[in-house]
Amino acid sequence: MHQRQYRAFHREMARARRAYRRRQWRGAFYHLRRAHILGQRRAGAHTLSHWWMLKVGWRRGDAREVAGQSIRLLAALLFSRPWVPEGNTGGADVSVLRRMPVPPDLRKWMA
Repeated sequence: MHQRQYRAFHREMARARRAYRRRQWRGAFYHLRRAHILGQRRAGAHTLSHWWMLKVGWRRGDAREVAGQSIRLLAALLFSRPWVPEGNTGGADVSVLRRMPVPPDLRKWMA
């Protein structure tokens, strides 16, 4: 991940954490999805985004999200480098195999 993408990832994570502290689960998850898109090719960033999605799922009482993120945490550690479908937002409501369009405002930050 080059420097611009790294900074964009951390901006989205900071926004997600702010929303999380305010108990704004929808906003937190929105920024986590964006962080996931930016960081999914780096194991540390990818895993961090899934960890926070798990936390938001837990706080929302969303059993499906908690279960999905538990599996995705392990997958992020193993598969971030060899293969990740571009644009996938990382939520449990999306197949881990699904490619998705990258939002135009994020594309400019991506390597």
